[in-house]
Amino acid sequence: MKKSVVSKEYQNLQKKIVKLQEQWKQSLNREIIQPKLDKAAIEAGVPAAALTTIDFDITLFIQWIDEIKRLLIENNGELEQKLTKLDSLLNEETAIRWIDEAFAFNEIYFKKYAEENGLEEWVPQFLAETALRPFLQLTAEVLQEQITEAVPGAGCPVCGEPVRLAQLEENGKKVIHCPRCQAHWPEKRIMCSHCGNNDHNEIKYLKIEGEATSQLQVCEKCHGYVKVIDTRQFISKPSSAMLDLNTIHLDFIAQENGYKALAGKAETN
Repeated sequence: MKKSVVSKEYQNLQKKIVKLQEQWKQSLNREIIQPKLDKAAIEAGVPAAALTTIDFDITLFIQWIDEIKRLLIENNGELEQKLTKLDSLLNEETAIRWIDEAFAFNEIYFKKYAEENGLEEWVPQFLAETALRPFLQLTAEVLQEQITEAVPGAGCPVCGEPVRLAQLEENGKKVIHCPRCQAHWPEKRIMCSHCGNNDHNEIKYLKIEGEATSQLQVCEKCHGYVKVIDTRQFISKPSSAMLDLNTIHLDFIAQENGYKALAGKAETN
């Protein structure tokens, strides 16, 4: 694979965060996840996590945010003054709101929160999302056997994250992986994840110079794209989150060519 455009320093930071998230997930009791799946809602594209009762431990959520802050400060001492301000801001009520808004991808809320509290714009959403993921990952783990497909255009069937990463696995099988909750599900090789188009004349592949294991699958109907990585050739397969990060240059190339990871659902009669 081509050398990542992401700095080694940031890659190492993300590896530490992914490791922390795995430890946090392992510390959770699976009984906090109580699925209440509704077939009609799932078929309409509602994320399974939205139909699941998750017993969030707010104290633990706040503790995890504190651990992330310490990790960020260890990585970059200049962040200490910017992050310690949150010590007096993050209470139980705010943490509950952060969980709700992070789950809903509410960037507007977090941007406003940052402005109102004198924080850098990226800080609140990054911390909330990072601490939310172990709960989502456990939810995906509990539900994985029931996740056999996704509704085109609805994103990840567990958490709703836009589809952008596929892996070619055993026998060349195309499997979509969610970097956010780690859910995965099979998909037809010639099919658009965003609109369901399976016309081989409209599903094309962009080969990237110097990329032996990576390509972009693009749809000329909805202009959506998915990064397709042949991980069969990897000696050591990274997590979906790290694979997504290390192939971010493919996202840039796709977007520069007019494709997007948020496209329309398949039209229905």
